Formats: sequence, C-alpha cells, structure tokens
Amino acid sequence: MQEIREKCRLIAEVAPKRIVISKSAERNGAYRRIEVERKGAGYQAAAYTDKQVFHENIAADCLQQYLVDTVPGAWLQVNGWTDSQEHMLLVSKKGKVTYKVKNISGGQGKPGATGGCAAPDLSAPHNRKKNYLIEEGIAIAPLVDMGIFTAEGRVVKSMYDKFRQINRFLEIIEDGVRDYPKDELHIIDFGCGKSYLTFVLYYYFTEIKKRRVWIVGLDLKEDVIQNCNAAAEKYGYENLHFEVGDISGYQTDQPVDMVVTLHACDTATDYALFHAAMWNAKLIFSVPCCQHELNRQIETEDYALLTRYGIVKERFSALATDAVRANLLAYCGYKTQLLEFVDFAHTPKNLLIRAVKKEGIAPPPVRNNYLREVERMMKEFHFEPTLYRLLAGAGRIKN
Repeated sequence: MQEIREKCRLIAEVAPKRIVISKSAERNGAYRRIEVERKGAGYQAAAYTDKQVFHENIAADCLQQYLVDTVPGAWLQVNGWTDSQEHMLLVSKKGKVTYKVKNISGGQGKPGATGGCAAPDLSAPHNRKKNYLIEEGIAIAPLVDMGIFTAEGRVVKSMYDKFRQINRFLEIIEDGVRDYPKDELHIIDFGCGKSYLTFVLYYYFTEIKKRRVWIVGLDLKEDVIQNCNAAAEKYGYENLHFEVGDISGYQTDQPVDMVVTLHACDTATDYALFHAAMWNAKLIFSVPCCQHELNRQIETEDYALLTRYGIVKERFSALATDAVRANLLAYCGYKTQLLEFVDFAHTPKNLLIRAVKKEGIAPPPVRNNYLREVERMMKEFHFEPTLYRLLAGAGRIKN
C-alpha cells in the first residue's frame, strides 16, 4: 500500500489537468470509475455508479490527500494527464505496482486529454440584476490575475459560477461583521493555499468596507507563500502578508479578531477552530474539507444502516463532523450557523461554519446541552473528534 500511496503523490505533484481512476479492486465497489478534472483553482471529482454521478470539489492542495485516501486497496489503475505527459499507475491483482510516464505528442487530441485551450467566450452579456458586493466594471487586480475578470473588469463567461461563489462568500462575511463594533480587524487565514479568497477578502475590507485590516495567511508550502507575498506587494496590499507554518503549532502574541479557514484538510480545520476558540476570536468562518476522521472511527450497532453503505457512511460522517464542530463552538459561547456556501448541484460538500462570539448569548444550561448532545453521539458511534479532544485537553470542556 505504501508504494501505491507514493505513486499517487507523484501523480498529484505534476498538477494534472485530468485524472481517471478505474478498474475497481472490489467486486461490489460503490463506483465504476472516478474522473477528476481541474476546475478553476482546484479540482472536481465525478464518481460514477451505473445510474448516477456524484460530484465533490477538491482544493488543489488537497488533491494528493484525496488520491492517497481513495486509490490504495480500492482501485487498480490511475491515469493522469498534463499538457505534455500521461502518468499511469497500474496495480495487478497480485499487488504488483507499475508506474509509467508517456510523452504526449502535441499535448492535445489524445484520449482523455481535456483540451481547454480555446479562448473563453466573453461576448455574451450578463443580464442578471442581482446586486453583488463585487460588481463588474472595475478591474480588480487579483480577480484579473485569477482569470475571473478581464482587463476591463468584465466577468469571463466561463468563470461566472466562480464569480457568484466569491460574492456568496463575501455575503456570508458581510452578515457576520455587520454588527461588529471595531473598525480594525486582525485576521488569520489558516491553510491559505494560493490565497485567491484571501486577496478578495483584503480588497473587500479595505476598498468596500473601508476598514483597516491586518491579514496573515498561513500555509505549509514555501513556494506558495513566496508567490503570495510577491502578489501582495504587487497589489500594494501593505497589511497582508503570508507565513510558512503548521496550523496545529501556530502561535501569535497579536490579538486575533477573525479566523478564516477555507478547505483546510480533515483535522486541520479542528486545529484552526481550536485556536480561534482559545484566542476568543470574535468571528470564525470555516469551509471544511476532506472530513475523514469520523469515517475512520464510527461504529454502531443500533444505527448500522448509517455505516453499512459506503457512500451513506461517508456523507453521514462529513455532516456529523460539522454538526459536532458547530455544537462545540456553541458550547464555547459562539452563535453558530451552518450555511450553504456553494449550490448543492456543484458539490455535496457545500457547508460553511459561521460562528460569532457573543457573551451571554446562551445561559449555561443551554450551552451544556450542546456539549451533552456531542457526548451522547460520541458514545453511540464510538468516536472522539479532534476538536473535542483539544478543548478537553486545554480545560475548556468541564464535566
């Protein structure tokens, strides 16, 4: 299995445009094949059954973990295409692993190639009258560099869904900060990656809301951080900078008003929420990703129908993970909501956790009930979520 994981990492590292996962190793596997395609700044996986297809959005930084979690033991073939090469992982029924790289002549037109070099159609008018927080007509530099806006400030037609998603994200932020009394905000963005939304967030606060903000983006990849700092300097965003660091061990002696975590993989989200709660951050906005922890742990006799079928277990685990997180934040004194961030038609993983700290929002009996609900669920399904363990270890959970 370790050799298969290593080859999966090799495929992810070349940032392929398209991946096909095929030849199920399980006779009664849930899917016939999985196709992963690059979509904007990330990827979208389409898992095919005989009659249906299920979609999942994957952050670019999570592709490696997705392949490592999905392929070993379950699939016998993985093909990944870049513009110039095809990478092939083959596993025999006896477990022999073969890895091949084939050059693609011309880079286009081969089976499985995605194409995608045609210029986007910018001619169609957008006659929607919805009032967006970010409107067309202004050439916002980060959005131009992302390929969402043209140099004239018009939305590229093929990127209109991404444009709406960005505005939806800002609408959720707007609702959260509307009653926030301070004109200045210190913000930490955990797992910022290439920081597309971080730059948009800085623009929103400084240019639209006219608030003074300091934003620190944290990520593990040095080259990504260097590029982000160079971009911030290019845009003249003087109070936005990026650091290399691990979410779990991050410390700061600066006040933190807001914590943002977008697509931090699996338990990295829990560490971010834990830090936010320990700092008493007033605002938390989190889009969880890759909620695998409970899926590996849950066991139950009385509700076995929720764990018997792979796809049901996966979705139940993801929803339960975020429900537990919301309850634990409510126990810590936050008004917590689970909101739809992206339309369900695009991905079933479409939740955003918004938590606003308000002293006295719930009396102790109500807050304690949030905790009891979590603990009853932990007992029934035999799991211990990371956020619960961290809060208990820090003395924030009192029994």
